[in-house]
Amino acid sequence: MTGYHTLRLILGDQLNANHSWFKQKSDDTVYMIAEIKQEATYVKHHIQKIGAFFLAMTEFANALKNAGHQVIHLTLDETQNFDNFTQLIASYSKQLKISKFEYQRPDEYRLADEFNLLNFDSNITKKMYETEHFLLPFEQINQEIEENKHQTMEVFYRKMRKRFNILMDGNKPLHGKWNFDQANRNKLKKQDLPDLPTPLIFNNDISGILLRIKKYKIETIGTSGNNLLWPVNRKQAKALLKHFCQSCLAQFGHFQDAMTCQSDKKWSLYHSRLSFALNTKMLHPLQVIQAVLKKYHAQLTQPPEIDIAQVEGFIRQIIGWREYIRAIYWRNMPKYITHNQLAAKRDLPEMYWHAKTKMKCMSEAIQQSLDTAYAHHIQRLMVTGNFALLVGVEPKQIHQWYLAIYIDAIEWVELPNTLGMSQYADGGLIATKPYTSSGNYINKMSDYCANCQYDVKQTLSEKACPFNSLYWNFIAQHQVKFKHNHRMSMMNNLWYKKSQQEQAQIMLHAKGLLQNINNL
Repeated sequence: MTGYHTLRLILGDQLNANHSWFKQKSDDTVYMIAEIKQEATYVKHHIQKIGAFFLAMTEFANALKNAGHQVIHLTLDETQNFDNFTQLIASYSKQLKISKFEYQRPDEYRLADEFNLLNFDSNITKKMYETEHFLLPFEQINQEIEENKHQTMEVFYRKMRKRFNILMDGNKPLHGKWNFDQANRNKLKKQDLPDLPTPLIFNNDISGILLRIKKYKIETIGTSGNNLLWPVNRKQAKALLKHFCQSCLAQFGHFQDAMTCQSDKKWSLYHSRLSFALNTKMLHPLQVIQAVLKKYHAQLTQPPEIDIAQVEGFIRQIIGWREYIRAIYWRNMPKYITHNQLAAKRDLPEMYWHAKTKMKCMSEAIQQSLDTAYAHHIQRLMVTGNFALLVGVEPKQIHQWYLAIYIDAIEWVELPNTLGMSQYADGGLIATKPYTSSGNYINKMSDYCANCQYDVKQTLSEKACPFNSLYWNFIAQHQVKFKHNHRMSMMNNLWYKKSQQEQAQIMLHAKGLLQNINNL
């Protein structure tokens, strides 16, 4: 192995082909991309998630080689004796006789902390670069977000719209409104199902990776064949973006909260499924936004097929929610992960690992997650997350499940969404109220309840939907805590209006459900 002047490390979520690092080629600089057991085992990941990351890393290494860069691509076969990046980097720094070690800012606190503590001999310097991916510069996070203080995403979102002049008419929002969310809450009717677009999927061979996972006894969850359906390189990611703009965008907003079990396209619907490509940086957020805006502005038909509500709803997720969640994460770590405002302490129900439950909504959302490593935001928030909140699952346990099972789950984006938005564990730092509901909301937005063994209209019988009594039990348990939360006042008042007898019956029924949680 020849000597180099500079070793540059590229992590599995730093696959940004347009990074300034790659504008110049140098025989003295070598790039390292490494599969390492540390990253495959810090939680028990979905097998497709590991497969997708490892194959995307391979594709990126090959692309750099083909562009004329010096690359060391290491698989588990070469890194099996290294417990972490610290050991790996120390070993290769000596072998390569480098004088500079350079890396990009990690998006996860645990890795940032590890690299901060990385020490070399005096003859090796260490330097960190930005990833050049996010729209809000890291050094501006503290200016935009106050530590341990609530700030609505809407305020942040409007600032970002103005800063990047997106959907703006001068200093005002295009078409006079910042938010068209009220137009984006439609349920899929039976007659809508034949129009669902066929999802663009890929057939990426991960058979070699699966053999390595088995060889090194890496424990995983979920299922996977030899072919992976997710994009693993920039070309495929751009194809998926084009497919979204052409086939999904026109109805994205209308049905972004909808759920169905009556179609083989139920897992994809009109969603972009670009989160893995974005979070690994194969795509840049502005690239995605510009593609959507180009499609919107290029319309010639009147009325246009794609209206402003569809475009605004999607863009809000990218420049609003995604950037906001990252800022919340970095402003409040490392203490954020310890939050448990509601003192939840129950274990995660066993159904989350195998999807065996009579609750149709839960079996559908979990089985889909096990099969594809994906579920859309309402399945995560209002089905699996909602149930965990009503049951009182310890936040760290549901956090680790979300982090493990979803292909797009990296801690910076998953943790605040789980602890803050889903579980209200941060006490309102992100959400203004807990996102809980009875079975009524799920029935409103899906056809799950019509195909369920439980009755969504009942609360106390054996056939009653478990969400119903668990919901009122949650309200009762936390009524003092939410007494002064105006967004919870209506539900608190409805609870107070119930007779003492009905309240006692509901709480007794909920207690029975909780005692029998693994048999529902």
